[in-house]
Amino acid sequence: MFWVLRSIGGKSVIFAAGMRGSILNRRILQRFRQLGNTSVGSAKIKLLLCCCIVFTLFLFTCRAASFMRWRHHQATSIGRYSAPRKGYTILINTWKRNDLLKQSISHYTACAGLDSIHIVWSEPDPPSDSLRGFLQHIIQSNSRDGRNIELKFDLNKEDSLNNRFKEIKDLKTDVIFSIDDDVVFPCSSVELAFSVWRSAPDTMVGFVPRIHWLDQKKQSLSQYTYGGWWSVWWMGTYSMVLSKAAFFHKKYLDLYTNQMPASIRDYVTKNRNCEDIAMSFLVANATGAPPIWVKGKIFEIGSTGISSLGGHSERRSECVNKFVTEYGRMPLVSTSVKVVDGRDNWFW
Repeated sequence: MFWVLRSIGGKSVIFAAGMRGSILNRRILQRFRQLGNTSVGSAKIKLLLCCCIVFTLFLFTCRAASFMRWRHHQATSIGRYSAPRKGYTILINTWKRNDLLKQSISHYTACAGLDSIHIVWSEPDPPSDSLRGFLQHIIQSNSRDGRNIELKFDLNKEDSLNNRFKEIKDLKTDVIFSIDDDVVFPCSSVELAFSVWRSAPDTMVGFVPRIHWLDQKKQSLSQYTYGGWWSVWWMGTYSMVLSKAAFFHKKYLDLYTNQMPASIRDYVTKNRNCEDIAMSFLVANATGAPPIWVKGKIFEIGSTGISSLGGHSERRSECVNKFVTEYGRMPLVSTSVKVVDGRDNWFW
């Protein structure tokens, strides 16, 4: 008889052994060794499962904390944008379409960033007291959080498209949202474009992109062609955003009125077209940078304008080439950048 010490599963086990029971003891030892290996394997699996559970709980905790911080940041951001300390001025161009003007003012006065409204009035008769009273009532009804939205009519004796960019001395904001009275954009889109402009305050930020390109058919480097929306869609680039719906700094009103070549303003007055292209040229010439297109829903509330008339693109191309001649070069810069509201898109 003698004693044998074995280690199984990390534990020391003593077996009694003798000459006659050696075979039996070897079987017993083999069996215990198998049990020990099984125990070790089970322990490893259990340890692995425990590690997985702990890691999963750790990730969940981090995700939850991150989510709570994001929700807090979002709530803070929404609160900040809902009542900005300094917003924007709507500069709206209208002509004998009081119904459309009322609809536009009624809509935009509900937008959080709106600070004041300037109506470009070029009609021979001044706005009626009933129109003024109706618009003031709309503003008071839609104003929230104690906002006092200013309403002014900028009266002009001469009927010219240049009036929409005439310098305004008493503007309370640095930025202008230039719009026509026959298009409406959701407040969420307007606020998005406003935030984009604040990140690039020298640039035009708008909703209606257009493009230009060299006219290869004429085999001349000085001839350009103006392209509308379908050209932008096909080429995937643009070089202008139209002032019918665009943000830009108020300083460009001064540049347009007092420093832009007078021949361009005369051309706009004579042809009753292309004041928006002239503003795009002006900003591009001053910055050397492209505009920024913000994608947003457009609601047409009026009848079709001059863009639906025959020969519109040809006349716009003539404007582009005229302005290139006046500047002595092509200042417009093409880009493919597009700003999209991620909240309205399923995929990035």
